[in-house]
Amino acid sequence: MKKALMIASILMIAVISTACINNIAVQELNNKANEYMQKGDYESAMNRLQASLDLDSTMYETYYNLGIAAINAKKYETAIEALEKGIVIKPEFSDFYYSLGVAQIALADEIMERDESVKEENNGKEGLQPIDIERAKELKSSAIENLLKYLDSVPDAKDKETVEQMLKECEDFINPSQGDSSKA
Repeated sequence: MKKALMIASILMIAVISTACINNIAVQELNNKANEYMQKGDYESAMNRLQASLDLDSTMYETYYNLGIAAINAKKYETAIEALEKGIVIKPEFSDFYYSLGVAQIALADEIMERDESVKEENNGKEGLQPIDIERAKELKSSAIENLLKYLDSVPDAKDKETVEQMLKECEDFINPSQGDSSKA
């Protein structure tokens, strides 16, 4: 009986020690990622944050920071994925919705810039396929939903006017006025 109790105690200490070491490693990775972000090295920050998530995928802050680093690195798909995973963990964190909206708008704009580039290469003829333009519209539509969630959760947001302008631009893109059909 004493032997079983001693083995159980040793196993318990080992589990607790491993958890503590894991938390220290996660914190060190997050701190290093923060240093890289401050230096503008978003790729390295993303690598550290992903390693942190590999150790502990329950920290919503890490998903948020990964999303921000990815936006700054212009890796919008990665940003969207990270922010959506973070929302699953902590849906009441309003900054997720703002940042997700920003990433979705940026990806839609990137798609449309490719459209202009393709048209230039084809001397003004045929740009992107309709499916790509539809994807851009879906992204802008999702951005509207997320930005509205942000404003609903932070009614007195300091950036309210900026967000409202973003919403208007998204709506204009999705439903262009009769006189300006160049946006869609």
